[in-house]
Amino acid sequence: MKKVLIILLAAIMALSLVACGESKETGGEDTKLIGVAMPTQSAPRWIEDGNNMKKLLEEKGYEVDLQFGEDVVENQVSQIENMITKGADVLVIASIDGEALTDVLQQAADQGIPVIAYDRLLMNSEHVSYYATFDNFQVGVEQGNYIVEKMGLDEGKGPFNIELFGGSPDDNNAYFFYDGAMSVLQPYIDNGQLVVKSGQMGMDVVSTLRWDAATAQSRMDNILTAHYTNDKVDIILSPYDPISLGVISSLKGVGYGTEDLPLPLITGQDADIPGVKSIIAGEQTQTIFKDTRELAKVAVEMCEAVLTGGEATVNDTETYDNGVKVVPSYLLPPVSVDINNYKEVLIDSGYYTEEDLGL
Repeated sequence: MKKVLIILLAAIMALSLVACGESKETGGEDTKLIGVAMPTQSAPRWIEDGNNMKKLLEEKGYEVDLQFGEDVVENQVSQIENMITKGADVLVIASIDGEALTDVLQQAADQGIPVIAYDRLLMNSEHVSYYATFDNFQVGVEQGNYIVEKMGLDEGKGPFNIELFGGSPDDNNAYFFYDGAMSVLQPYIDNGQLVVKSGQMGMDVVSTLRWDAATAQSRMDNILTAHYTNDKVDIILSPYDPISLGVISSLKGVGYGTEDLPLPLITGQDADIPGVKSIIAGEQTQTIFKDTRELAKVAVEMCEAVLTGGEATVNDTETYDNGVKVVPSYLLPPVSVDINNYKEVLIDSGYYTEEDLGL
């Protein structure tokens, strides 16, 4: 009888251990749930952001609910509400519209769920614990500096015709990108070395809703028709690779990209695969690389800080005022990339393979 009892007890303990293991693996009560809301899968970078974060969080033992809103605000609101209902312990949100989530952020706060803004600032809410992003003003500065250097503006060269494109007006970052670039370019516009023939300046005029390539292409078509029948455009300030490719399509449609009429200098951002391939092909000139692997690490560290009641590492407590509070932020450095350094920055770092870029 004693031996039988010992065997039974051993079996019960073994079953208990298995049950605990299964509970942990399948999201049992000991497992923290992190809700990750990304804006869209139509842009490769957001897929990379989401997957990088999911991988890192799962490696640390968290359960992850990763959702993409496909650039429909109502989708994202519904997805976040569902995460709250499922009992998320932390929300990481890269918003479609940074000003459209105040109600759902209040719902999260009512349930005691901390929120981390990811690469796009969440506006008009006190319920944002941290902001993980890149130095967005510096992104624009890098684009502006590239134009100055490559066009020889400091050597007095010019005048050159330039047209300006901005990002989506519902994304707070778009204003930082534009302001950063204009902080560099405005003096050359003022002294006549750069000429905006269309006269279109300021984010209220040059913005591109939802960062949409087709919208940018249509606007470039109109600019070319109205202002460049007898002149050529020399420079395009573009804040984002898909916008750059939309502009390129417009330019090629009226004969640019030939020996007699070469494409202008065209900036970009995100170093996505189509953009980098365009640089390799000699069409887009430059992009800004933002290493999403590093940004994911910052966001994960912020998640762990709020879960443990600690404080996350930040390096900016002044810049990102969302209208209600200045959100403590960690800013990562952007890197300018062109034909001369893309292999070193993108391939040697392991971000892309040669096969990814068709090499």
